This record gives sequence, C-alpha cells and structure tokens, in this order.
Amino acid sequence: MILERPAKHVIFDLDGILLDTEPLYTRAIQAVVSEYGKTFDWSIKANMIGRDSREGAAYLVERLELPFSGSEMLARRRPHLERLFPCVEEKPGASAFVGRLKARRVAMAVATSAERALTDLKLRRHDWFSAFDHLVCGDDPGIEKLKPAPDIFLIAAQKLGVEPAECVVLEDSPAGVDAALAAGMQVVAMPDAELGPARFGKATAIVTGYADLSPEKLGL
Repeated sequence: MILERPAKHVIFDLDGILLDTEPLYTRAIQAVVSEYGKTFDWSIKANMIGRDSREGAAYLVERLELPFSGSEMLARRRPHLERLFPCVEEKPGASAFVGRLKARRVAMAVATSAERALTDLKLRRHDWFSAFDHLVCGDDPGIEKLKPAPDIFLIAAQKLGVEPAECVVLEDSPAGVDAALAAGMQVVAMPDAELGPARFGKATAIVTGYADLSPEKLGL
C-alpha cells in the first residue's frame, strides 16, 4: 500500500487524471497568443494548472504582456476549447482503473474546477463516467473558492455521504494536492511528465500513471 492508511472512497480530478485534456488547453491558448507572437509553455502553465481559470488567465496575460484582460483571454480561448473537447481521449488506463473500483463497489466522485458546460463537452463520448456516483464542477452551488481551497473536495465527500478522512484524491496539479490536504484527505499525485514530481512533495504518494496504481495500493 502506498498510503498512510487504507482509503475507503476515491475522488478524481478530471483534467490530466481521467481525460487527456491538458494538451488541448495548451493548443487553445497557443492559438490565441500566437496572434501576438507569444509562446505558451510549461514555464507559464506550471503556475496555472489546477487553479481557478480566472486567476490563471490574469496570470497568463500579465506574464505574456498581452493587450487585453484575463476575462477577454477566457472568451477568446473558449471557441477553441468547444471545438477540441468533444474529441478528447481518456488518460491511458483510466477507464479500466475506474471499472476495477466500481466492481469493488467503491464510492467515487469527480471533482473538477472546470465549469459544467465545458465538462459536459469533455464527457460526451465517454459513457464510462456513469460509474461515478457524483460529478462536482467548479461552478456548482456551494463552492465559494476553487483549488487550492478545499471546497470542491469537501462538497464531493458530502455528496458521497462520507468523511473526508476516508477519501483519497487523485490529482495532477500542486493546487489540487494542496486542496485535498486542506480537506483532510490523502492524495496521490500523478504529475504530467512535463511538470515532473518536484512540485508534489506534499502528496501522500506520487505515481507516473495508472500502471503504477491498483486498488490494493490504495488499501481498497
């Protein structure tokens, strides 16, 4: 087992954990900033991933010295995302791992900072998401602050009807790790290869992908 104590329930982040959306976010942003001769890479993305999109957009505009606001950045990015998301692929091994947990009757939820409308586009061709008991999005009622605040994970546990300490979270961002720990949960980090493990020292455990993960390793 890779955790400090056995988990009973699992909460998944969505982007970069269940679906391979991160390259699509990068493509959408690059399509916008390339008009101004700018490049969006991991030196900037590393400080945006997992956080409130409004904060991330404001940071991006400042770093790249773009001639518009963060809210305008989000508006310009949106049509690119709406075109890309319906074609998103799962992260390798994600649906199989979810299926193994479902077979063991493990209560599961998805907790994503993304808004509901864009999330629905991502899930359109992935019927295996029916295995989850609940889906919590960043614009759902009751969420006052997004990651690294714990709100979204606490609401996911509440919807599952379980104690936060009984949950383990799967996350790919430092902000998500901080949010899970603030919620009193254990957290397994699955960082993007471009980001690496150095920023995830607070996580309960770090894995490179689902090949490194099993229900038994979570104590389930």
